[in-house]
This record gives sequence, C-alpha cells and structure tokens, in this order.
Amino acid sequence: MSMVHSRRCRRAMGSGWASAVLLFLAASPLGAQASGVVQGVVTQAGDTTAVRGGHVAIEGTLISALTDQGGRFRLAGIPPGVHTLIVRAVGYRPTSVPIEVGAGQTVTVQPELEPAPFLLSEIVVGASRVPEPAMDAPAAVSRVPPALQRDYGPTGQVAQALVRLPGVDAAQTGVNDWNVNTRGFNTTNTRRVLVLMDGRDLALAFLGSQEWPALSMPLSDLGRIELLRGPGSALYGANAFSGVLNITTPAAHEVVGTKLAVAGGELSTFQGDIRHAGVFGAGRFGYRVHAGYVRSDTWARSRTDIAALAREYAGAIDTVRYPVRPPVPGYDLLALKGQRKEGPSGSPGVALGDRDPVTRRYGGVRFDYYAPPGGTLSAETGWSRNQNESSVTGVGRFQIGRADRPWARVAWESERLKAMAYYSGRRSRDQIALSAGTEARETSAIFHGELQYNRPVLAGKGRVVVGGSARALSVDSHHTLLPPEHDDRTDGYYSGYGQFEYDFTPGLRLIAASRVDGGDLFDTEFSPKAAVVWSVNDRHALRLTVNRAFKTPVILEYFLAVPAGAPADFRPLEAGLRASPLGPVLTGVPGGQLFTSSAAVPVLALGNEDLDVEGVTSWEVGYKAQVSPRLLLTVDAYYARLSGFVTELLPGVNLRYPPWTAPSGVPEQYRPVVESTVREALVAAGQPLAAAGLTRLPDGRTAIVVSIGNAGRARDHGLELGVRAQLPRGLELDANYTLFGFKVDRASLVPGQQVLPNTPRHKGNVSVAYSQGQGFELRASARFVSAYDWAGGVWLGRVPAQQTVDLVAGYLLTSTLKVQLTAMNLFDQRRYQVFGGPVIGRRVLAGLTATF
Repeated sequence: MSMVHSRRCRRAMGSGWASAVLLFLAASPLGAQASGVVQGVVTQAGDTTAVRGGHVAIEGTLISALTDQGGRFRLAGIPPGVHTLIVRAVGYRPTSVPIEVGAGQTVTVQPELEPAPFLLSEIVVGASRVPEPAMDAPAAVSRVPPALQRDYGPTGQVAQALVRLPGVDAAQTGVNDWNVNTRGFNTTNTRRVLVLMDGRDLALAFLGSQEWPALSMPLSDLGRIELLRGPGSALYGANAFSGVLNITTPAAHEVVGTKLAVAGGELSTFQGDIRHAGVFGAGRFGYRVHAGYVRSDTWARSRTDIAALAREYAGAIDTVRYPVRPPVPGYDLLALKGQRKEGPSGSPGVALGDRDPVTRRYGGVRFDYYAPPGGTLSAETGWSRNQNESSVTGVGRFQIGRADRPWARVAWESERLKAMAYYSGRRSRDQIALSAGTEARETSAIFHGELQYNRPVLAGKGRVVVGGSARALSVDSHHTLLPPEHDDRTDGYYSGYGQFEYDFTPGLRLIAASRVDGGDLFDTEFSPKAAVVWSVNDRHALRLTVNRAFKTPVILEYFLAVPAGAPADFRPLEAGLRASPLGPVLTGVPGGQLFTSSAAVPVLALGNEDLDVEGVTSWEVGYKAQVSPRLLLTVDAYYARLSGFVTELLPGVNLRYPPWTAPSGVPEQYRPVVESTVREALVAAGQPLAAAGLTRLPDGRTAIVVSIGNAGRARDHGLELGVRAQLPRGLELDANYTLFGFKVDRASLVPGQQVLPNTPRHKGNVSVAYSQGQGFELRASARFVSAYDWAGGVWLGRVPAQQTVDLVAGYLLTSTLKVQLTAMNLFDQRRYQVFGGPVIGRRVLAGLTATF
C-alpha cells in the first residue's frame, strides 16, 4: 500500500471515529434533571490512616472514582434518590454505605475500611477478560500493588514495578529501555508477552516488541496493572505466548482534580508530569488531559575502539574466567550522539566529547460520555517522542535519534458489551545502527477493531464470553531495513474467540476457551484452553490448566536485510593460510579473493521467508491459600513443550545459508580441509560467531550471516512461589522465588547451532514495607538473579549474577503534598543485565507530588 493511501486511510478512520462519537452523543439523553455530588475521605477503621488508590462507586451505575494520596474522592452526576456507595481497596474488606442525594445537593461521607486478607479483596480482569475474584482466576495472574506504582513513580518505568512480581524476567537495556519476559527463552527484542493498555496493543508493527521509552503515560497514572503468566492465545491471540500484561487506565471521573509531580536526581535526571481531569454536563461527561517531560544521561557508552566492551564490562564480571568478546569486527563504527570517534572513518578509535541526553515527551487527551443506565463511550488520543535512547538488538546496538508514537482510540464499554477501534503509529528519524554505521527509518501503523460480548447462562451457573477482531499492519522502512520487493507493505490479520464457564458446584468451576487466528503471513491457527478451578473453601483454591499458544513471525523476521556490523577484514586469515602447509592448494585462487573480497567480508542480518509459527502447549497447576487472615501463599508450577521453536538472530540456523565452501580454484579433494581449517582458525581467534555464520550468498559471494530459524523442539518447566504477609506494627512482607529449567532437543537443531533460553535458573525478591497513620512510608526490597549464558544474534557471552537492594521513603507533608525518595540499586552493584547491554549502576531520585 502506498504511503499516500496509508495517510488517506488514517484521515478517513479519524474522521469516521469523530462522526461516530458525535452521532452517538446526539442520540443519547443527557439527563436533564439536576444531579448531586458525593464526596469524602476513605480511612482505615480504628485510626486516621488514609486509604489511597481505593475504588468508590455508586452501586448499579458506572459512576466511580479512585481515592487520591489523602484518601479523598468526589463523585458527580448522581441522580437524586437513595443509593448505595461501594468502597473497595486491596488489602481491605469491601464496605457499603447507604446515602441519599437530593437535586443539587453535596453529601459528605467518611467510609472506614477494615483490613482484610489480600486474596479475598482482590479482583482481576486479565485471566478471563471479565472481572472475577483472584481466587477464581483460571490462570497464574498477579496485580502490581498500587503502593509499588507509587514507590517507583519517580522513575516513570513500568518494568521497575513488574520486576518485583514472581516469574518475571525484566532486564534493563537502557536508561528507559527494558526487556520484559516470563517463563524463559528471552531474546534481545522479546515479544513473548503481549502488552495491552486499555486493550490497545503497544507493540511495534515492524518488530512486534515493546518500545518502553515511548509509553505515553507515567507509571503512577496507569491505574490497574495485571500480569497473566503463561500462554494466553486462547483469548488474546498471537504473541500472548508467555503472558499478557494488561494495563487499565482510570476513566476521567475516577481521577477528578489536578496532580502535579516533579522528580530529579542521579544521571542528571529531571522529570515533570501534570494531569487534570474533570466532569461536566450533570456528570455525564468527563475529560482527562496529561503531559510529561523526562531528561537524563544514559547508562550506554560508546564502543568505538577494540577494547571498549571489555573495558566497560571489567567491573561487572570476571573477564579472565568469562572473556568478553565483542561482535565482529570488535568495535562500533559510530559513537553515541554528542560524541565523535577519533581517527579515520571505518577504523577503531576512542570516542571523545559528551553524550547527548536522553529525552522523552508525552501527552494525551481523553473524553468520556457516561450513558444511562450504564455504559461509557471514550475517545482519546496521545503521543510520545523518544530521543537518543539506545537499545540492544540481535544485529548490534541502535540509537534512536527521534521516534514519534502517535495513537488514537475510541471505545464503548458496558456490563455486557465492549467495542473498540484504535490506531497506533510510529515514525522514526535519525535512527542509526552504531555497529554498522547505517541509518534505519520506519513509518508504520496498526489499525485494529474489536468486539466482545459476555452474558450469564444456565440460570446464572455459567457465563459465555465471545469476541472477534480484525487488524491491518502497515510498514515502510524506506528500503533501510527491508529489500524493495518486501517494503512499503500492509498485511491483514483476523480472529474470533470464545470462552465458556460453568459452576458444577459452588466450589467447582470448569473453563473452556478457544480462538481462531489467521492472516496474510501465516496459516490459520487454533488455540484451545481448558481449566478446572476447585475452591476447597473460601480460603483455598486449586487450579489445573492446559492450553496452547502461538507466536507468529513478524515482518522483520521474514524479510530483514541489513548489515549486522562493519565488514570483517579476513586478509590476515588468508595470509596465514597461504603461509601454512595449505599454501600450495590455494595457488589457483587470486590473492585477496579467498573470501571473495577478503578485505571486506560483509556481516549481514537476513530474514527467513520459510519461517513457521512457534507453538507451545503448557500444563499448569496452581494453588492459592489464605493460610491465615494475614498470610497469603501462591504456588504455580508448569511444564511446556515448544514446537517450531523460533530462534534469536543466530549463525547457522537458516538452511538457505549453509556453511562456507572453498572457491573453485581450490582442488576439490582439498576443499574440506581448507573449510575446516578456516572455521578452526576463527574459533581460535575468539570469533565463534564468524566461524558458524561464514557462508555464501545466493550470488556466490562470501558473507557472515546471522538469521532466524525454526529450531525444532524444546521443553521448559518452572516453579513460581509467592508469599505476602501483614505483620504487626504496620509492616508488610512480600517475597517470591522462581525456578526455571529447560531442555532443547539437540536432534532437531542445525549442526553446530547453539540455542539458549537466556534466562536465569534462579531469581527472587524480598520486600518489607512500613506504613503508619502519620503519613510516613518506607520500603526496602532486595532482588537476586543467578548468572546465566546469553546467545542472541551477534551477542554471545555470560550475564553475571545480581544482588540489588532498593530503598523507598515517602512522607505526606499535608493531605495534598507528598515528598519521596527512591533509591534503586542502593549499593551500586554494577552489572549488565543482557549481554551487549550497558552496565547499570545506582540511581537515586527525589520526587514531590501535589494533588488539588
């Protein structure tokens, strides 16, 4: 599809959404009668501790609000009459308060909440795509505690909160860039976890992975964050392979008022956010607007000289025991922006000057219409701009000079029906491959429409959820990442899904789900799921689940064609061979042409048009126990079989590029000896990737190629344990541990291929939080991760073990003003978390938040 046609499609879609909204509003009653207001403060029973992040709603309506940091709330647009106020908060028993509201009247109440067991007070949405108690969820699902979102709010990074959950691999690869995965087989650009914000897929159309620095809302404003661990394709489709991260932002009427937050600290960091929301039209309309700016230095360092990577990693790992070998040719051609490389172009040299700062700008606007008797129509748009962030990919490091992420969404949601359409785009400029010195441009878009309906059946003992979606992905790399014949393209995808639940007895629940997906780039896929949840009583539940998921190759994996580094100079290797006993058999090959052009052997990353989808079938058992009113235990174990396993960018995995063969000028009987000698020499020189990837292109030229393949079969298994406890004197303990194991069927691999899960065998978290009624909060947390080997594209090496400690302290100066200190990696343990990524050290930030 041409770019002109793409722009016309976007304009037409935007015009269509606007028309639909106006027509809907014109046809809807506005509630002419005068309405009332309910306001107040939610506190903990027995003292004056404010309950923050609580949910206050008028029963039988969609009128609701979230309490602010002082526990305050305000509900507008309430019809005159007698109502019931429902108040909920994580860690408290729900309560109801009868109220009577007159026309134009403001009623003030002060609900009190009794502390309650964690599990019984928690509602989750992601496991079944409808609200349900966490005890009944047919999957391993965790909600990020609102306190964690507040604690790491000054960082603006969702992954800082996710990393505290069981089963999560969250590796930091830049000052704002992260790699988030669950249940193994991580990659440099992982896309095994589907990330949704209000149902909108945040992945890039071209890569399929997340661009975390481009998130257009700060962490503290994201509302509900849930992580579903394990395959989720039965309800969510392609790429819900290892999990689903479901983010639900608050409606405008839930956050009425203004919030201003500023933070700053190490790495020359400054961050500022502002949000304002309100209601009007007798409470039938709401609006929310927000904007933010972040500026900081970066953890990344220029690597333009031969010793740069080893020097950078020297304090992070024992480089004698685990030698650090950079990809061919051993250095980047370009320095980070703001710096320049000393010496002639194309040769190694020290980087001079100061790095340019990393910046983020973002904002958004949302309008809501709250329709009687219950339903919300939302229209929103947002934008973010990410500048100078560097990221690690399978073909080397990239630095994004500037990338814009515009998006728009319109949705209708009621108790039974959900309908949504959205647009998500990306326009990148000045995006450079540091290793190869080449430019990468991208103009891409996702257009998506979805419909979902649910209703109770069989006299309320069952429930049915059905839905479907259609999507178009448009990608144009301007011939910088894709060859002309595969560039400037649009591909379609479609799906239909359903889930049936039935309560055989009050404690025994059966869930069956399935989904059908199809598209232009892959054959139709069927994803079934079955689960049984047995609630032994109201404090113990056992879950058995079996499901299948799949992951489709993305456009990059099919058609990528880019340099993966500077050309390799094989002249010394050729000279050594000619000086060896093999010299006489090389006399028929002109000098400098043993490797076609021995002075400049291309290093390429190429796609694989023969890729198949990757599938996984998983068997899981889960146990949730409210051991005591103040102690919660969760246990999740799984065993999974992966088929058609899609590798990272690796040498030797694409059968179109077999091992290098000696030129015809070498006598046939000596060619095997020359070929094996070349590979052995490269391995001895510390270049195993070059040895495995040395091949001939279809035109006969010699090249070093990394590509992608279906590696056959693999198995993994794991155990995820979680404990939460409310201790005396305002203390709360949260701890988890994850064990991971795997086995790759070696017989299914290409000879010489190395496939690793890029996942630690052991990891865990321990956190102790303290809070008391005078507004003081303190959290100390520790995380440990065992060492493991990494193989991803051009990066082969060892990732060191990590043991980091974070400390967060906050104090409520007034009911509207809070000061906070967040120290990450308090003791400055310097580690890289992905081989090829930067060394991450301590970062301390101070923040101030005002609400009014």
